[in-house]
Amino acid sequence: MKKRILIMALLAVGIAAMNAQTMNNNNRKDFGNRRTVITPLPAIMIATYDENDVPDVMMAAWGGQCGPRHISFHLSEHKTTANLRLKKAFTVSFATKETVVESDYFGIVSGNNVPDKVARAGFTVTKSPNVDAPMVNEYPLTLECKVLSMSEDGLVVGEVVNMSAAESILDENGNIDLGKLQPVVFDSAANTYRVVGEVVGQAWGSGKAIK
Repeated sequence: MKKRILIMALLAVGIAAMNAQTMNNNNRKDFGNRRTVITPLPAIMIATYDENDVPDVMMAAWGGQCGPRHISFHLSEHKTTANLRLKKAFTVSFATKETVVESDYFGIVSGNNVPDKVARAGFTVTKSPNVDAPMVNEYPLTLECKVLSMSEDGLVVGEVVNMSAAESILDENGNIDLGKLQPVVFDSAANTYRVVGEVVGQAWGSGKAIK
């Protein structure tokens, strides 16, 4: 028993020493480049058709807006990447608090193994009138996109040709209200989803308080 306690104490001391060694001169812990945390990461839902027009949806966390009408994301080889090469089109929606279970399911189940995963999740689609891709009816905000480029290492860039939103997420002026949409972001530090929260300032306005 005493030997076990001694071993545990030595391990605790060793771990503490290792943690101390990672603290730099500015009293900050260095993580190196083992795991990069960037926030916020939108939970992007990419919907595509295959050669038989069977819809597929996957979640991608490594992506975002890269221009006024452009979106980019990085994918390893998936059913989605094959569909993107084939159709040169896709839609993007965003996981929400209400759809987090289904959205996470789309991220952990491959369309290669479960071709009817959209139906299994209880979701339905409508063909986009603007691109050769499905629109997921259960997601209230959708971007219809065409593929501009796909690199060999999986970087996809798309151009948004139309954006549509359900009336349920619009404010009194007809603009999209994120408070009503309640999109979730991926917390890569804790492997959790978080709902976009309260308004804390005005863009291009709050900073004017500094003279």
